[in-house]
Amino acid sequence: MPPMGEFIQTRLSRRAFLASAAAGSAAVIAGGVRPVGAEVLRGGSGSRPWFDATVPELQASMASGELSSRRLTGIYLRRIERFNPMLGAVIETDPRARRVAERRDDERRAGHIRGPLHGIPVLVKDNIATEGRMETTAGSLALVGSEVPRDATLVGRLRRAGAVILGKANLSEWANFRGFAPETFPFDTNFLNGWSARGGFTYDPYLLSFDPCGSSSGSAVAPAANLCAVAVGTETDGSIVCPAGNNLVVGLKPTVGLISQAGIIPIAHSQDTAGPMGRTVTDVAALLNGLKSPFGRVARQKLPRDYTAFLDRRALRGARIGIDRRQFQPEYFALPDINAVVDRAIDRMADAGAEIVDPVDPGDPFDFFFEAEFVVLLNEFKGDIAAYLSGLRNTRMRTLADLIGFNVDHCDEEMRYFGQEIFELADSFSGELDDPDYVAARTLCLRLGRGGINRALAKDDLDAILSPSYAFGSSGPAVAGYPMISVPVGISSQGRPAGVWLSGGFLSEPTLIALGYAIEQVIGAHRQPKFRGEAPPEPPDAGLCAAPAGSAPGGGASQRVTMSSVAARRPSF
Repeated sequence: MPPMGEFIQTRLSRRAFLASAAAGSAAVIAGGVRPVGAEVLRGGSGSRPWFDATVPELQASMASGELSSRRLTGIYLRRIERFNPMLGAVIETDPRARRVAERRDDERRAGHIRGPLHGIPVLVKDNIATEGRMETTAGSLALVGSEVPRDATLVGRLRRAGAVILGKANLSEWANFRGFAPETFPFDTNFLNGWSARGGFTYDPYLLSFDPCGSSSGSAVAPAANLCAVAVGTETDGSIVCPAGNNLVVGLKPTVGLISQAGIIPIAHSQDTAGPMGRTVTDVAALLNGLKSPFGRVARQKLPRDYTAFLDRRALRGARIGIDRRQFQPEYFALPDINAVVDRAIDRMADAGAEIVDPVDPGDPFDFFFEAEFVVLLNEFKGDIAAYLSGLRNTRMRTLADLIGFNVDHCDEEMRYFGQEIFELADSFSGELDDPDYVAARTLCLRLGRGGINRALAKDDLDAILSPSYAFGSSGPAVAGYPMISVPVGISSQGRPAGVWLSGGFLSEPTLIALGYAIEQVIGAHRQPKFRGEAPPEPPDAGLCAAPAGSAPGGGASQRVTMSSVAARRPSF
């Protein structure tokens, strides 16, 4: 196994980092891979910095010859080289990326354009399978060296659409579904979000001390810091919208079934989905077109051909938006300074013609998350992870028990900060989909989650339901399998990025994209990060590896996992 030093990024002080970043920017300009068009792209509505350009604008610049895919790919790779040692957003880059970009340029010159993503550099989360020279590990050392049988379906679609797979984004290891921070871990320091044994810690580029949230931490930080054009994250409950909100980018968690799960390291098939993340709603809509690969009941529906067709700056006029005030309360993990930014955004939405219905009641996630939803996830995980592992080559990992044993054997590397209580608890479940306890829990989730959202939408004739970022508003849409979008609305008085989360009913992506785009045009919250604050100190050693002789590190699930431990922090999977 390669040494840990190859996986964990070097820690730098903010002063050293900014000096390195400045030097890197100068090197990019002086070294022949200078920013596009002297740092601006021309055309469309005028000139703008290359790093603010949307995917369609980058595409137009490549069509005009002002830009090439190889040049853009080189810029992003150099930015990763300079900025990633501090941010920890990228686990690895694809050594073939420049060659692939060159081939896309050759195709363009020959008149063969694969589509709107042709030549666009994309990062994918490290739980999404990529065949070739990159790893797919969910951030864990247990899967280092394993070989996937093929690209994930969504990766294959991106490649066929002409995208350049730039590399793998860091994440909360095992998508935040391995264990909990010990009780001694400081409550206000959620830096297990965005940590993996392979990738180390991920940091928020707007406020280095703020929780980057998870589990798609790197997939949010990377586009925020201009390390890629767009990124792909995954969500089971909150793992796209929470990091999007905390890093001032747009993230769309689509209807479960709109994007294939094949080749994605799972938590639970009833809730898992990949989704697009980027600096703008335009970018997210463009990437969604490339990711769309429906299955199940979604495959039987008529779907839009092009989600960018719904980008409507007038969409707020007459739109009925319900406010889930429950999610503004501190017991639902809401932060007052973020709430204040969101309330101002709601006022701006009303000024733009939206009809605000305040409050509405889509249901209380506490009625199902800490019991029913968690049971569903634990039971499905045991079977789903075994099915995924069975397809891998060059690994002895075949079951959840194998992963648990690996972490025990490599405790100093894997469990220095936290344990594997979730793994242990999941392994105690049957993993069978006809298990009566599982069936009852899943039925309750659908009745309360899907039923609550449907009733709220119908009762007040709503187009969408709004909750503040970093609260607990993701759980209803998660168990329902319904979509949710996070749209930036500003920076709080404490320097924290703030966003609004909009949710809707089954396959309501067109409405959410339209409303998100209109909010984006009205508020204009996007800005470049300035890396404020200081990265927090390394968390304390959890003491799990100093177990007495004859006992397993980490303790047993029955001793360590309680629903109060789940409730202690804002969880997102």
